[in-house]
Amino acid sequence: MSRLSATIDDVARVAGVHRSTVSRALNPQTQVKLSPETTRRVQQAARKLGYVPNAVARGLRTNESMSVGVVIPDILNPIFPPIISGIDSILRPAGYTALVTDIQGGQNAYEAALASLRQRRVDGLILATAHLDDGESFHRLHEQGVRAVLVNRAAASSPFPLVHGDDTGGMRAALDHLATLGHVRIAHLHGPEGLSTTEGRRAAFDEWSRQHPEVTVTASYCGPLTAEGGQEIMDALLDASTEAQSRPTAVVTGNDLMALGALRSLRVRGLHCPEDMSIVGFNDMPFADEFSPPLTTVRVPLRQLGVESARLLVQQLHGEGSGAMELTFPVTLMVRGSTAPPRG
Repeated sequence: MSRLSATIDDVARVAGVHRSTVSRALNPQTQVKLSPETTRRVQQAARKLGYVPNAVARGLRTNESMSVGVVIPDILNPIFPPIISGIDSILRPAGYTALVTDIQGGQNAYEAALASLRQRRVDGLILATAHLDDGESFHRLHEQGVRAVLVNRAAASSPFPLVHGDDTGGMRAALDHLATLGHVRIAHLHGPEGLSTTEGRRAAFDEWSRQHPEVTVTASYCGPLTAEGGQEIMDALLDASTEAQSRPTAVVTGNDLMALGALRSLRVRGLHCPEDMSIVGFNDMPFADEFSPPLTTVRVPLRQLGVESARLLVQQLHGEGSGAMELTFPVTLMVRGSTAPPRG
């Protein structure tokens, strides 16, 4: 028998079961209805014959595509692969395929990606692209019956569940660390406005500075969440404070890529980290400990964010939960070589 011609009836005959039992045994959602021995026998027969279930046909019967759209803002940003890995670790055993879409083109790319995924009849969405002003559009999606979860970024008054890290706690931990080292001139190099991660961390930065009047918040610069963006705004900070006695002795950046750019800016000018300036990142992206010097940064449990966002979505798809809720995961300050007491 040709492997390409194997059918569900062939598998049923080899396994000695009814064709409906084959369907249940090869569907992760219904395997629990069968004994482990029956499931194993059917799966062995399917492997022997090279049988692959027809997802399209099953979708026509059940009105489900068994796929989930995952929309991320920048696949080149190293924080997203761990999130995607966590998502896949839940979706795949549940029988769903993740369709990952990158929208580096901005709002137009986002709308095109969303339309494309919906045309493909994905069963739900996991969105890492939310802006604070997306609440109205999310409410429209919700009213249309779309099931979705937001991960890493929030939207104001969103009807969908949110899974993210503790931005406020992370910023406070970073600033407490710098103050303990003796820094009294600290700057904030943050990401674009309109992102919950930016606004939450900036609000925490401002609140902390009000509670610590002995520390001077010397500057706050906004730029893209990229190495190039970090280098550009660090250049602007250094241009504005050419004298060492007026220059910040430490900066907290919007993410680790911005911290990498800030390190480049220092090197170009013959300055050193942490001797001339301490730098703290955010997220603890892969290889942050391999920077030169290794980066002190706030570790966000990125893979766990993906795991929980997928778990919440699968619950919705199974009719076990819905509606707005928020899961905030604790973060950890990873102290490494990019921070030290200020010179002198």
